Amino acid sequence: MHIHRLLLVLALLFSGSIAQGQVQKKLSKKERKIQEQEALADRNFIEGTKQLALGEFEKAFVYLQRALELNPDEPAIHYKIAEIYTRANDPEKALPYAKEAVRLDSENKYYALMVAEIYNNLQQPLRAAEILDQLTADGESNQQYNLDLASIYLQAGEFDKALVVLDRAERYFGVMEPITQQKQRIYLRKNQLDQAIEEGERLIEARPGNPQFVLGLVEILFNNNRLDQAIELVNEEIEKYPNQPELQMAAYTLLKSKGDTDKSTEYLFSAFASPDLDPDSKARAFAGILNEISTPERERILDSLTVLMRADEANNAAIYETLGDRESKEKRIPESVALYKKSLDLNPSNPRILEQVILNSFGENADLQGLEKYTIMGVDEFPESPQFWFYDGVVKSALQKDSSAVKSLQKAIDLNSGQNDQLDQVAFGSLGSSLYNLGQKDSSFVYFDKALQINPNDEQVLNNYAYFLSLEKRNLEKAKEMAAKVVKRFPENGTFLDTYAWVLFQLGEYEDAYLYMEKALQSETEPSGVLLEHFGDILYHLGKKSEAISYWEKAADSPEASEKLPMKIRDRKYYE
Repeated sequence: MHIHRLLLVLALLFSGSIAQGQVQKKLSKKERKIQEQEALADRNFIEGTKQLALGEFEKAFVYLQRALELNPDEPAIHYKIAEIYTRANDPEKALPYAKEAVRLDSENKYYALMVAEIYNNLQQPLRAAEILDQLTADGESNQQYNLDLASIYLQAGEFDKALVVLDRAERYFGVMEPITQQKQRIYLRKNQLDQAIEEGERLIEARPGNPQFVLGLVEILFNNNRLDQAIELVNEEIEKYPNQPELQMAAYTLLKSKGDTDKSTEYLFSAFASPDLDPDSKARAFAGILNEISTPERERILDSLTVLMRADEANNAAIYETLGDRESKEKRIPESVALYKKSLDLNPSNPRILEQVILNSFGENADLQGLEKYTIMGVDEFPESPQFWFYDGVVKSALQKDSSAVKSLQKAIDLNSGQNDQLDQVAFGSLGSSLYNLGQKDSSFVYFDKALQINPNDEQVLNNYAYFLSLEKRNLEKAKEMAAKVVKRFPENGTFLDTYAWVLFQLGEYEDAYLYMEKALQSETEPSGVLLEHFGDILYHLGKKSEAISYWEKAADSPEASEKLPMKIRDRKYYE
């Protein structure tokens, strides 16, 4: 007990004597000033680094400049100021600070790397290469920069230097695809094909069983007219690895190029039957065959491949797309549209087939509600594309969603900027119809006029414009001229005949109106309520009151009839 207490006392006395000695040692005035400056420099450095991290370059520069004035020999301050100028895209001002950081601390690789980056930004790649070369040549710690260094030499055309660096990287990392590929590119540019082939063979040997490395070498051989050598290589690999469909597809392509169609087709079917073959590869191969000249043999192959693809790839966008392309080529449009829709359900970002679905879904008895799904998909996926806004506006106009139609059509016109006259022309016409339905009649007629300035013979615009003018009892002679022009071109179209008859009715030309409306009714298997009511109105003005009421009653159940129809029937009298 006493021994422990004595040891404790001695320990306290010993530590106290040291502390007393430390306290007694006083700093000189100069030393205190230096210490204060260093502390202030540290505070400014910390605050400058903080502002730099926040992206406040000007504030960061002020703090770091103060730190540098207080401690000009601190490399980290020079480095951070160089970083500010680099991030501000001013490499010329950054360079001296970065070089000074390196001079003050030549062992810090990050300072050296910044100098290299600045030289690259100054379009002086070989100066950057000198720095990276020093880093990678000094030992194993910085070997990861060899690939960057090789890229610089490649861009500068220094192929021999690049090869030296790549060999150095390979000794460190071993045989690797990116290194081999870089070396192959160099050898090919130097017209040293055999060396490029040797590099490919070394990669295959180092990574056995990887078909991508085999395919890389096959491509080099094929592109350099070594077809037989490429076939030999693929056959050897297939013998070793018979269940790799990528190699079978390569054999198909090579043997087909050589003219051995029977053997090549055998490999093609074998590859397609494999669930391991990438669906996109199947789709590309199918598309390639589809674009060949049509022959019975081609059709037989496509039929067989179609069965294989439908069986294995029921939920792949590329497969549905290419199958749809075949149906489209065969003019089986409904079938192609159905397949395209399946593709879009999986991948809506395909403007080509999206447009095909939309364009092939217009026409008589079109499912406009269903079509709107794809026009909305178009504007969602491609918001800067005027044609998809245009399609959306046209469909919404046809669905009488006029407020939405106006927005889409105006967006289409703005994005189009007059580049596509046909788009503008149809958009102006549809916009005119929707604006009229919204009660903006003067604006409506302005857009109809714009549409006719581009195409004076557009029958839809001429018909709608004439009809709306007749409803407003405005410019009836102009309406008559437009409607007559359309009827002359389409003398059997009930809608156009109705418009012309109604314009004549508004002009008081009841006999002529009767002739054209009667013809309109005869042209329709199931006349619309509008036609029936209009014919009743004409008959009434011709003094045929009983016949007029009969036609009004036929139109009574139609949703297209006017609000005044019940009054006409009830009072047996015409109302405007």
